[in-house]
Formats: sequence, C-alpha cells, structure tokens
Amino acid sequence: MASPAPPLKDAVGGLDRDPFVALLAKLIGETQRLQNDPPELVPQEELVAQHVLDVLRPLSTDTGGGPLLVRKVNYTQGRSNVIVEYPGTVPGRVVSFVGMHMDVVPANPNEWDFDPFSLTFDSDDKEKLRGRGTTDCLGHVALVTQLMRRLGEVKPALKHSVIAVFIANEENSSVTGIGVDGLVKDRLLDKLKTGPLFWIDTADKQPCIGTGGMIPWHLKATGKLFHSGLAHKAINSMELNMDALKEIQTRFYNDFPAHEKEKLYKFATPSTIKPTKWSYPGGGLNQIPGECTISGDIRLTPFYSTSFVVKKLQEYVDDINANLETKLPTRGPVSKYVLPDENLRGRLEIAFDGDIMNGVACNLESRGFKALCKATEEIVGHVEPYSITGSLPLIRELQDEGFDVQTAGYGLLKTYHAKNEYCLFPDMAQGFQVFVSIISQLEADA
Repeated sequence: MASPAPPLKDAVGGLDRDPFVALLAKLIGETQRLQNDPPELVPQEELVAQHVLDVLRPLSTDTGGGPLLVRKVNYTQGRSNVIVEYPGTVPGRVVSFVGMHMDVVPANPNEWDFDPFSLTFDSDDKEKLRGRGTTDCLGHVALVTQLMRRLGEVKPALKHSVIAVFIANEENSSVTGIGVDGLVKDRLLDKLKTGPLFWIDTADKQPCIGTGGMIPWHLKATGKLFHSGLAHKAINSMELNMDALKEIQTRFYNDFPAHEKEKLYKFATPSTIKPTKWSYPGGGLNQIPGECTISGDIRLTPFYSTSFVVKKLQEYVDDINANLETKLPTRGPVSKYVLPDENLRGRLEIAFDGDIMNGVACNLESRGFKALCKATEEIVGHVEPYSITGSLPLIRELQDEGFDVQTAGYGLLKTYHAKNEYCLFPDMAQGFQVFVSIISQLEADA
C-alpha cells in the first residue's frame, strides 16, 4: 500500500536562497534596459522573460522534462508576457499569481549609493538585496519563478491548477494593449476567473485590500500680462489660479468627503486633491504673468467614481468662469479678475490626462482574501490588512472583468520607486511560504 503524500509545505520546502539570488542577479543585471519611461526609455521585458524561461522550460511539456505548461506572449517586439501553469486534476479549480511585472521605473546612478543596475549585498547585512527592481517587482518575478520551479520538480498531486502570469508594461500607461490588458482582451486569462487571483506587486508582507484611483489634472489661468507697477491694468493669472484652486478644493472636499467604508478598509487618508507642479511661460520680475498652469492629481478612494469627479470639476470651473466677480475673492485694493473698461475677463481651463486610474476595494468575503489572511498570520505572525490611496494600474479592470483580485507583496514600501531600492531575503522567503500555505488551504477545501 502506497504511503500518503507528504503535506505540500514539506514536499515543496522553503525558498532556496542560492537559485533565487542567482536568478535575481540576472534580472537586476538587465534593469538598465528595463526602465519604462517612453519614448526615451522603452523596456525590453523579453530579457527577463528569457531568464524565466531558462529556469522553467526544462521542467515543461515543451522539453518533456516536467508538467509545466509554458507560454510566451508578445504583442510587440521585445516586450514579452509569460504564462506558466502547473496543471491540477479538477477542471475549474484554479489559483493564480499575477502582476509580477518585468519592467522597472528609471534610476539615476548618480543619485544612488550603489549601482542600481546590478545586484549587490550590504556589507553589514547579507539579507539585504540591493538594486532597482528588487522590491518592485523583479524580486517577485524571481520569487514566483522559484515557486513554479519547485512545483515542476516535486510534481505534487493537486486538484487546483496553479498559474503564474509575468507581465510587461506595468510602470507606464502611455502604451496600452501589450501587457495584462492585452492578455485579458484576448481571453488568455479567462480560466483564472474560477479561483482567487493574487496580484503580487505591493509590499510589507500584509494584504493590501484597497488602493486609490488617480486623476491627473491641469488648471490653466489666463489673465492679462502687464507691468507690475501698473497692477490695476493687469489680470494676475497666478492670483486667479491660486484663488480658483482654493475654491475648487473647497467644493471637492464638500462633495467627496471621507466615505464611511474607508474606515472598514483602513485607508490612511480620504480622497484628496492637491497641486504638485507650477508652470508659466516666463518673464521678468516686473511683469504680472498673463497665463500660468497649476498641475496636480486627485487620489480617490474606490467608493467614488472617477468619471463623476471629472464631471464635477468641469462644473466647478465653468461656474467660476461665469461668476468671477462673485465666486472668487481678490487680493488687495487693485487686484481684479475682470477689467470692465477693456471688456476683459480672466479665464480658467481644466484638462485631464488620459491615464486616469480607478481604485480597488478587494472583496473581504472572498475565499482568496480569507486564505491570504490565514496564511499571513501563520507565516508572518500577524495579519494587518491595509489600504492606501497610492494607485495600482490594471487591477480594477481585472476586478471589473470578474476576477477575484487580492493583492500582496514582499518587498519594502519604504523603498518602492525610491533611490537605493532593496528587499530582504527573509521577507521573500516568507512570501514563498505564504503562497504554499494558500495553495494548501484551497486544496484542503477541495
């Protein structure tokens, strides 16, 4: 009589440091060509995809060396996505790990204390793995690759198919249709809808249960340029823009106050609108500027509609333009935004960038969320779900398509997109154990 199979965690074991670090070193070594800021910097995710394939193809049906089903998908030259499946025995039972992206944000080596484009170790702490992408998100690429490698090697009998999706083009939304959005459009991820989907691209080892939407905006004020010694003849576009923005902010916070669900989801802040950038055509200190633009963003909790907010902001601007004399205060005895004798009025225009993103509120009743929380408490020692109004692209679209999206990550939030980025090997090792625990829980339920 055959002896029973060992528990999955015993069969798979923990994260093996040497192959993980070896793969991560290869990935970080490619990062100079993975920076995503077009048109100057166009990443070549194919470089990372090839390293992933080098690890997993020997354990695939392509080579006859194992059970893994491996597929590379390109929508444009040099920019790859990779789908890897460890097949289960029961149709429709699936758990997936998605969102491990193979591009990175730019890094300026002159601003770092070490080379961002190679994996290095802190001399005082060998657990600290340094380089661009270690936290976001090449560390996760290497981590999930090792999970799929171990499944392919051990070949445990699982009812669930375990699927990993490594994606292109997460860090920039000016180009579309070549990453997970293309995979969804072509229905290549449809089978993932029958089980929890874990988006592995956050940080700090805890479930991230909510993210914010993001609306980039530009408020342009046009006045009348004139000599600063004759201020009564000018319409000061800077003053107009500052006063208009204050009015817009006041209306926004009245119309979109803290939502009652933000407390449940533990959002650190409510929705906000704030300026982050000034620009104007230039001129002398003795010239009152005739135009200027304030730019900024709105971070919106997922309980409000971005399209409705855009509509309301346009209404605010239209109302202010129609009622400059009564809606805005002026500054000092000769400051004014209307010059009746010259039939001149100041004017405001608001524009929005195309890369508006919607926030996400994860389903707190789903099996995926409960499995993630239990695994986190078991492996990390505590579970403290959190939400931020930082924005993650693409995942709201997945949720709207019917996927049960949960999010987690095992890098460090304090180094996310930062100079001197690093991750900690013990954190990644705990992430590996969390993934194994999630699979084990779902198997027990089945």
